[in-house]
This record gives sequence, structure tokens and C-alpha cells, in this order.
Amino acid sequence: MKRIILKISGEALSGGSQMGISAESVKRVAKEIKAIHEIGYQIGVIIGAGNIWRGRDAADNGMERASADYMGMLGTILNALALQNALEAMNVPTRTMTSLSIPSVAEPYIRRKAISHFEKGYVVILGGGTGNPFFSTDTAAALRAAELGAQMILMAKNGVDGVYNANPHTDLNAKRYRHLTFDEMLNKHLQVMDLTAATLCSENNINILVFDINVEGNIQKALADPSIGTLITN
Repeated sequence: MKRIILKISGEALSGGSQMGISAESVKRVAKEIKAIHEIGYQIGVIIGAGNIWRGRDAADNGMERASADYMGMLGTILNALALQNALEAMNVPTRTMTSLSIPSVAEPYIRRKAISHFEKGYVVILGGGTGNPFFSTDTAAALRAAELGAQMILMAKNGVDGVYNANPHTDLNAKRYRHLTFDEMLNKHLQVMDLTAATLCSENNINILVFDINVEGNIQKALADPSIGTLITN
């Protein structure tokens, strides 16, 4: 059975507004996750918090970086709970685990317990990032993929169907890569994920598939046909 990590930005839950959680957007994402759960995938979900809080922006405006990052981690847990509720409303068995200890809200993240949840058929939502400041949710996705034995990270983007050689929103001649190696991604300075995350994936042979989550059914389509996005491998 294939085990994957789905990395979703917080903005995917905002419903097009800059901030907040849109119930309709959460339901849409939950429906997509349900579809791949029903065909047998073991799914771990990492969610960002850009719809609630941006730690880097706060740090740039004078807030202590560690405090700003911890606030962002709490934001990811809010998003995780929203997604958990939507999945359970669709009768998808779900467990939320957090790297920050909040036992009255969710289970603490324990690697062996997470693997046990996968084997029992639960979707596992992993909130709180890595639990440490100065690390992005991209790094959290790479770290959890490595330690949980996931074969691939599905990196869901908002309105962008892969990795381009230029900004497709501003350059009409921008071309999408169908396949990249990690070395090419780094040498071309393509902003797919941070260096720590990319290194973790490369060293552990974890493939990355970048695709557009805003197209209905695209998570399942991406798994069946990676050419709809950009596949990054060693």
C-alpha cells in the first residue's frame, strides 16, 4: 500500500480571501482527500498557516523570530482541526497529531503511533510543523515523509500547475517543467521548497509532485498521471 504526504498551504483553506478559514474550501479539500483514501492510499497531511499567520512577515516587522514561528505552528493546528472535522463529517477515519503538546486538543506526534494509525486506515493530519522555530512546513513535510516511510510528497499549489522557468502569472512565455532532478531544481534556483526540505527529500529518495490543488479531482489525477504537474526526483 502506498503511503504519501500531502502538503497543503494554509491559503488553500481560505477560499480566495487573504485570511481566515473557509468552510467550503475545507470541505472541498476533504472531498479530494477522501477520494484517494478510498482507493487505498495511506495519507499524511501537512498544512501551512498562511491563511492565519505568517511568521516570517511578523519577524520582518520586528517580532522575535522564534515567537513568530511558534504562533505559525499554532495556526497550522487550527487548520488541522478544521480539516479533521470536515473529513470526519464525510465518515473518513482521521487522527490529528501535533508536534507541540496540546493533549486536550490532539494526540502528541509519536512516529510509531502515526504508523499504527496509517496501518489502521486513518488519515493522519500532522499539525505544528516540526515543533521547532526556524523550520518551514516544507521541511516538516520532508521530515515526516522520511521518518514515516512515505514514497512521495504531493505539494499542492494554489493556481499553479507545476514548476515553471519563470513566474507564469507575469510571464506569458513561462514554460512548465514536466520533470526535474533535485540538482536541477537547486542549480536553477527554482523556488519549490527550502533547501533543508529539498536536501531531506533528495537524501531519502522521496519524490515530489508539484500540482494545482484548485482543479477539482486533481489530487487523484496527479497520482495517476504525474505529467499534469512537475515531478521532482533524484
